[in-house]
Amino acid sequence: MSKIRILLLTNRDSDNVGDQIIEASAISILKGIMKNLDVPSDGFEISSRAAGIISKKYMSTGDPALLESARKAISGADVVVFGGAPLFNYTYQNFYLRTIKTLELAQEYGVPVLFSSIGVEPFDPTNPKSVALKEALAMSCVRQITTRDDVESARRYVEGTDVAVAHVADPAVLADIVFGKRPAAGPEEPRKRVGLVVTRAGIFKDNGIAFSEADQRRFWLETMALLESRGYEVRLFTTGHFSDEVFLDALVRAEGIPLSKVAVTVNSPEELIGELSACDGVIAYRLHASITSFAYSVPSVGLSWNFKVPYFYESVGHGDRALGPDRWNATEVVGALEKAMVEGVVKDEAFLMTVYETLFAGIKGIFAPGSERVAFTFAELQDGLPRYGGTSQAQYRAKVRRKLRRTYESYQSRVSGMQQAVAPRPGRVAAGLRRLRRSAV
Repeated sequence: MSKIRILLLTNRDSDNVGDQIIEASAISILKGIMKNLDVPSDGFEISSRAAGIISKKYMSTGDPALLESARKAISGADVVVFGGAPLFNYTYQNFYLRTIKTLELAQEYGVPVLFSSIGVEPFDPTNPKSVALKEALAMSCVRQITTRDDVESARRYVEGTDVAVAHVADPAVLADIVFGKRPAAGPEEPRKRVGLVVTRAGIFKDNGIAFSEADQRRFWLETMALLESRGYEVRLFTTGHFSDEVFLDALVRAEGIPLSKVAVTVNSPEELIGELSACDGVIAYRLHASITSFAYSVPSVGLSWNFKVPYFYESVGHGDRALGPDRWNATEVVGALEKAMVEGVVKDEAFLMTVYETLFAGIKGIFAPGSERVAFTFAELQDGLPRYGGTSQAQYRAKVRRKLRRTYESYQSRVSGMQQAVAPRPGRVAAGLRRLRRSAV
């Protein structure tokens, strides 16, 4: 039997370290599935690429030469697995277009596609973008769609096809297995630490929420003050996105917050997991801070700026821990966290297994349909799931370089936009000259 070639597409190149945790978890799950199917380690290879394998430049120019890299990767694969990314996003992102093009290439080369635990935006039959995505998902290359959130929309996207659909856990719920357990507490109990995970200033406007940068600053300052008055140690950090770090840095500088209470930069899974697992409770805007906290049994409260946050908390039986914008005040949020810290984290092993079991079924159906092998149990998964090998110095430097590049690109885009906004318009200049001539007469 020839080597099985798996093309895994995730948000691996994202500054948001939560996406990097998803990638590592998805790789571990795929390796576990191969082991489960008795495929030796030299009998398969996983090529992990960015979900945006179709370049932005191609999307803007349509130059077919810019598709060559994607063509080579997809045509050389035996299966394409989309893992954990928000691949259907169309509301204020164009990710859906890149997903459609990827599917067209997979269809062209006859490569089966599995969507595993992806983010799904609501299906809207009146929206041309949503309809275009539905049409692409009807292609025969699509074999399975599992989602961590809106399963009803996922079903509507493939209505009339035989594509298997299911609601599953996020890959990152297995992070404690993939990355290792948190260190045991020492003999002395220090003050309880609460992690505060901030987000970028513009995320609320993008999602139609009237909550300004000043509002977010005020919320965090009041929350810090209340927590400290109750004896907690506080720790401010992000999940690594550079725009989140811009907000945090500005907050720290403006308010004179001691750096001992802050981790301004987070660049690797180990750093984010280190921050989260050192906490006794977490208050977070970013979803994967909540999911990773859950994996490490750290109670958290999710501040819901879109539908994905409550979907996660409801799926793990803690729906009361997702708080909408009308509840974003220090008293209510801290009260909800203290309640969560008393109750702890309860895990349903059967639900945690869904992300593994469904992908196992999808892979088995393609490569070993006649096999009598069944999916590992949770106990077997805990023992047998391959562990993350760690971020090397070279990988760490590459992550930082990507973040710096995006920071510079964002800055240049803003500067360019400002210059265009203040640039004189020819028509206005001509009118001004005419007025000057008339006044001179």
